[in-house]
Amino acid sequence: MAAALACWQPVWVVVDGSDDGSDAGLADGPGLRVIRRARNGGKGAAVLAGLEAASAEGFSHVLVMDADGQHPAGEIASFMEISRDNPKAMILGVPVFDAGAPLARVLGRRISNVLARWETGRDIGDALFGFRVYPLAALLAVMQESRGMRGYDFDTEAVVRLCWRGVEVINRPAPVRYFGAAQGGVSHFRYGRDNVRLAAMHVRLVVEVLRRLL
Repeated sequence: MAAALACWQPVWVVVDGSDDGSDAGLADGPGLRVIRRARNGGKGAAVLAGLEAASAEGFSHVLVMDADGQHPAGEIASFMEISRDNPKAMILGVPVFDAGAPLARVLGRRISNVLARWETGRDIGDALFGFRVYPLAALLAVMQESRGMRGYDFDTEAVVRLCWRGVEVINRPAPVRYFGAAQGGVSHFRYGRDNVRLAAMHVRLVVEVLRRLL
């Protein structure tokens, strides 16, 4: 959060029903707004809460990033600049992995990338990397229309459905860091449960693609 604030303001933080004390002392301040959800609903649900609040304040675009230090705060300004020049596009971060990236994550996302490209017919640089700039109104519309997109399925399904709406894609490389347990890294992604959910999401999307073709 501090790194993001140093690079861009305003920064909004959505606390998704956290009860582990990680949000202790976090409060609204200069350039910072904190949105608290009473119950944990998943990544997509947290993003939706932020989108609704940002829409009410009249914002047109949002940059979404994780709060665990993996995403590059130093790239915020460059992504926003690209978005200003291309307001109808979504700016997708394409991860540049360091040596600490888990092999299972790297290999698993390749499958999702292939499926997302097939489902959209577009050059999706990466379907799962959450460092992105979105046109707010378009993203809010697809989320409000869908019963899904509330957990880790958010990143991929958002890209696919926005492509179906004609939103342009611009890919931009961005470094990503993975922290081990000794470095304080904590991941709420569960390989079994969440990969099953991602697979189910792709089944839904493929079925919709086939319906469109018939």
